[in-house]
Amino acid sequence: MRWKTRIVLFIYFVFGLSYHVMAQEKDSLSIILKDLENKYNVQFNYAPENIENVFITSPEASLTLSDVLLYLENNTDLKFNDSENGIVIITKPLRLFCGYIKSKEGNLPIEQATIQTKNSGTVSDETGYFEIEVKNTNDRLIIRSLGYNTINIFFENNQKSTCRDIFLEQNIESLSEVFLTNYITTGITKTNLGSYEIDFAKFDILPGLIDTDVLQSIQAFPGILSVDETVSNINIRGGSNDQNLILWDGIKMYQSGHFFGLISLYNPQITKDVLLIKNGTNASFTDGVSGTISMNTDTKLNTKTTGSIGFNLIDLNGYLNLKISDNSSVEIAARKSLSDFTETPTFNRYFERITQDPDFENNTSNVLNTNEEFDFYDFSLRWLYEISKKDKLRINFINASNKLVFDENTIIDDLERSKESKLTQNSIAGSVFYKRLWNEKLHTTFEFYETDYKLQATNANILEDQRYLQENQISESSFKLQGNYKINKSIKLNLGYQFVETEITNLDDVDNPVYRLLISEVLRTNGIFSELSYSSPNNQTHINFGVRYNYINKFKKSLIEPRLSFTHGFWNHFTIEILGEFKSQNTSQIINFQNDFLGVEKRRWQLSNNNTIPIIQSKKGSFGINYSKNNYLISSEFYYKFVKGITTQSQGFTDQFQFEKSSGTNTVYGLDLLLRKSFPNYNIWLSYSYMDNNYSFNSINQNPFPSNYDTTHAATFGSSYIKGDFKFSLGLNWHTGKPITEPVEGNEIVNNEINYQSTNSSRLDSYYRVDVSALYMIDINRKIKGQFGGSLWNVLGTENVINKYYTIDNGSVIETNEMSLNFTPNLSARFIF
Repeated sequence: MRWKTRIVLFIYFVFGLSYHVMAQEKDSLSIILKDLENKYNVQFNYAPENIENVFITSPEASLTLSDVLLYLENNTDLKFNDSENGIVIITKPLRLFCGYIKSKEGNLPIEQATIQTKNSGTVSDETGYFEIEVKNTNDRLIIRSLGYNTINIFFENNQKSTCRDIFLEQNIESLSEVFLTNYITTGITKTNLGSYEIDFAKFDILPGLIDTDVLQSIQAFPGILSVDETVSNINIRGGSNDQNLILWDGIKMYQSGHFFGLISLYNPQITKDVLLIKNGTNASFTDGVSGTISMNTDTKLNTKTTGSIGFNLIDLNGYLNLKISDNSSVEIAARKSLSDFTETPTFNRYFERITQDPDFENNTSNVLNTNEEFDFYDFSLRWLYEISKKDKLRINFINASNKLVFDENTIIDDLERSKESKLTQNSIAGSVFYKRLWNEKLHTTFEFYETDYKLQATNANILEDQRYLQENQISESSFKLQGNYKINKSIKLNLGYQFVETEITNLDDVDNPVYRLLISEVLRTNGIFSELSYSSPNNQTHINFGVRYNYINKFKKSLIEPRLSFTHGFWNHFTIEILGEFKSQNTSQIINFQNDFLGVEKRRWQLSNNNTIPIIQSKKGSFGINYSKNNYLISSEFYYKFVKGITTQSQGFTDQFQFEKSSGTNTVYGLDLLLRKSFPNYNIWLSYSYMDNNYSFNSINQNPFPSNYDTTHAATFGSSYIKGDFKFSLGLNWHTGKPITEPVEGNEIVNNEINYQSTNSSRLDSYYRVDVSALYMIDINRKIKGQFGGSLWNVLGTENVINKYYTIDNGSVIETNEMSLNFTPNLSARFIF
């Protein structure tokens, strides 16, 4: 048995020795450092994450401190720096990573590509070369270049002795090439198609805004304002709001505002960018004879989950960009008014603004409105799924609502009676977008959307024991097929087909006496479009020419609509642009009575009937010249717009033509001018617009006369200051008052009707407003950032009259003034993670 005992002892000795060796190799560096601190009377300073999971054999006891530090450097991936005061600083040495950025197509170098890590960044030179210091072996490098897909690479997979080539693929869906950067402020650019883009990821700040309200932001551009100060009545170069095509990720929207127009319906947290087109529209777009406002969510997959929670004195809001997998992500955004929780001064200001109409305030002196409640919410969702490298799917959904409720109270026969009146406005829409990349030259897209809108009012007339119900509903479906083919480096061709079916239903229902009028109409439109684009090799000349053919089945009507945009750069700092388009639309908003829908939201959508309500058609042309050098920008554009098929009911008359039903034309001549100068931390701009905006109607003998939206002169001054994480902006807005029609002085009433002067022969006083806003960003901790802001709208409390009209009451003329939003403060806080 002795030999067995010897074998057991031998095995025990071998395994024990192996364990001792392994134990030595697995000593934690943190433990070793503590032993060395006691032995050599030194102190090691280091970031804990730098020595995590580092295990080495302890140095021999006979070594000096210098030899020990050399030993540790040779056996770890760390740098040990000894100082005279007995402190040894441990750091991770920086590594240098280099490469050449090239295009996958053509193998050409890409200049000015940005390369970023968590701690540093650089750009590539004219040969595409770059080098960047990398702190950690698992650092991720993000490489971006305009017109190419962003890529991510990891340093640990690319440690080579020589620099490597990195190839970027062209991004066919990239935004139009930038012609003028920082057009007004950072994040606003002008493209080679003559359109404007706001990238909210780069957006700085505008006066009076602490959130990136889309429809408020675009009013910073010359030629765009709202005569009644609402986002639901934006006037692009003197056109009415119903002449604007509003798109959210390709979905046509018929509702644009919360608080019945005071703030944008579209959640700023999920809206990545907005495209504004005043002329030269792409042939793939239909509708919107005055202009196009196209909002978009992010089209790139999120690499990690991010989100935010915030509030201001109007609403609570939240946002989440959730990474589902490497090829799928979801964006969710929601807002809810504060009315269920508290009433703030800001909320009350907004509520007073929308309910100042006399028909809402009190029907008669014997009726009192009580229990007034207002609420709004919106919910937005976008899902991205990359089926493969060549197939991409996007699904969108949006739901928004406004609700106003109040009780009408009175005393009849010594009994107190009460009835509820209510106004609701809802939009719900969804879409599917699919893109197929067949090869580097050809890709196709398919889009489908369904959008529904409903405006409903129940007006309880308690004195006459009457209930008046009004409804306006829209249901629209559309699908679009497009093919984009790159003929060569300079020429691209776009072909497509679109089908649109629109149904609009209007209801007027009275219970005493019984009256019910229900009208439902449907129009179907087939559209074929084609567009050819050319960019010169030196990138100085860009031409887009397209044609759209629309056929309306119900009227057997064909419409041919050419579109053109031309831009050319010369003398290094100058560009000229020539834009033109023909467009048409089948829908418009009309006002039957000023007290429709409780006098709060008076307009209802209606389809063209090709007779009393014609198809609206426009012809537009413009010429512009721009100069940009040394952070100076001078931009000017002269334009002409002719619109036919408008009706008196769609233009919001409040005078002798309020009940007139006539069609006519609108002719506008104008100039838009912008001057801007940028400094390192400061930016100032001045915009000016001039327009001559006139109507002519078939059954009105006063033609031509000023349009209801003729603000002859409009000027805006703005400034912004940015220092680190602090942003401040101050601005003022001024424009001539809108035209109005006043009664003949001294002879106001004839035959129990108001005796008016010539139509729009008078004007309101000029509009003037000063706004201030500020934002500050702070790092709360390593994972959460805080953004805090404040704004003052109408700082000086200017009492601007935005509309005036007259009615008869007991044989007297009553003047009614609609006032703008008075001094309104707002505060916001957002926590970003």
